[in-house]
Amino acid sequence: AKQYYYVRDLLFLSTLDPAEHQQRVNRVQAAVKGRLSRPEAERKFMCTARAPWMNLSTRFASYKKNSDCIDVSDFRNIISVDEKNLTVTLEPLVDVGTITRYLVPRGYMLATTLEIEEATIGGLAMAVGMTTASHKYGLLQETVKEYEVILGDGKVIKVTKEGDYTDLYHAIPWSHGSLCLLLQLTLKIIPVKKYVRVDYRTIKTGLDDYCAEIRKVSLDKNPADFVEATVFDRNNAVVMTGTFSESADGTLNNVGLWYKPWFYTHVRDMLGDPLDKKPKVITEYIPTYEYIFRHNRGIFWTLKDQLPEKYGNNVFFRYLLGWMCPPKVTFLKLPATPAIRKEMMTQRVYQDIVLPLETLEEAISKAADLFEIWPILVYPSRIYDHGPELQGQFRRPKNKIEGEQYGMFYDLGVYGIPKPIREGKKYNSTLAMREMEELTRRTGGAPFLYADTFMDKQEFGDMFDLHLYEKVRKKYESDKHFPHLYDKTSGCQSFDWKKMLEEENSKKTN
Repeated sequence: AKQYYYVRDLLFLSTLDPAEHQQRVNRVQAAVKGRLSRPEAERKFMCTARAPWMNLSTRFASYKKNSDCIDVSDFRNIISVDEKNLTVTLEPLVDVGTITRYLVPRGYMLATTLEIEEATIGGLAMAVGMTTASHKYGLLQETVKEYEVILGDGKVIKVTKEGDYTDLYHAIPWSHGSLCLLLQLTLKIIPVKKYVRVDYRTIKTGLDDYCAEIRKVSLDKNPADFVEATVFDRNNAVVMTGTFSESADGTLNNVGLWYKPWFYTHVRDMLGDPLDKKPKVITEYIPTYEYIFRHNRGIFWTLKDQLPEKYGNNVFFRYLLGWMCPPKVTFLKLPATPAIRKEMMTQRVYQDIVLPLETLEEAISKAADLFEIWPILVYPSRIYDHGPELQGQFRRPKNKIEGEQYGMFYDLGVYGIPKPIREGKKYNSTLAMREMEELTRRTGGAPFLYADTFMDKQEFGDMFDLHLYEKVRKKYESDKHFPHLYDKTSGCQSFDWKKMLEEENSKKTN
């Protein structure tokens, strides 16, 4: 648990030497160039040698078995903090927990800090990172000042927004390592205070009312430092705002202590008497580090699918064994058999979908109809418009905030086992996901690609803006050295979902 992380941090962070970073870069560069010394016919596409079970993706991809794998396992060091310019430079395998434990005692945090300790900063930078401060700072990609990457030809370059590689800078996010290998990055940090004041607004009068409140706090001209909502059903939600505070001028809640209830159950308790429909605001103070990782012990609410709430959140279990939670997500993936992998894809839903804020009612209703999984997570986020030539893979926002270069979107998080499956009824989650994907395409959104998607290549191209991506792939010859984004992330690689749909259709016609 925490003790392990602190010992690990001490071992890693007490031996930092920026010069050693260059030694690691030289080793990787030699490996990449060594691959080029082989005949072209003997080369395979490149990727990192990091085992698939070690990342947080719910996909069980197999592409690494037929790839030239480059070892970057020791790129896990924090290089420097620049307090004058408010940046931190680190290597890609530094995880969110490590950098947060390093920065918060110094009075800082990453501007976009994910709530899961195991997630690596490099993984988020090459994919997508969103959090409860994204309504102020946008996705993690907007906070990156510089990438250091190695191209397929072995050339090491520094990539910035205004420099010679501005096209690559905008294409790296959402690319999932299909353009280059990441060696180092510099990100924006922000000052923090000792506590976060959290205001819980309970709304028990239906979808329209709680969606209106989510919009209000998301679009506030003087927004809170953090905004999120937990939607418990069609009628009930709790909208939360957090503001930094130097002192705890009210109830102090150390939500990170091992015996505390899982955070979402604590939030649910705020709803109180179901017959009392009056909205109310409950305020408490949470230490900043514990606030950031408030969802960690229950892995949001996904842990209840492995350890039912009546056991795992039981007061006796928490006091006696709560220190063991959460189990490392990566260890849960390690022993997965083919049967378990197929069950994960066909009987469970783990999806984060970025959608325009105006679709809240439609998307929550659609997710409820398709999956009947509660709660549902909502995080608002800015999506910036970088223009037609430099937008990157996420499409330009259609409806921007007046006078601004961004539109307000949100992450719709749906995690769990659909109700029909829980009740033992026949259910096809692939068909349900394809319906959700259709809504996402139609409204100008996109799913996080850590999870399985069920799109063919044409549908994928309709979902994502691949104009810059394909241009950059060709310009830097990534197409000769790295797999395509679609081939690497999409189409559900764990089983043949297209064949399954054909069989379903065949049964209907017969």
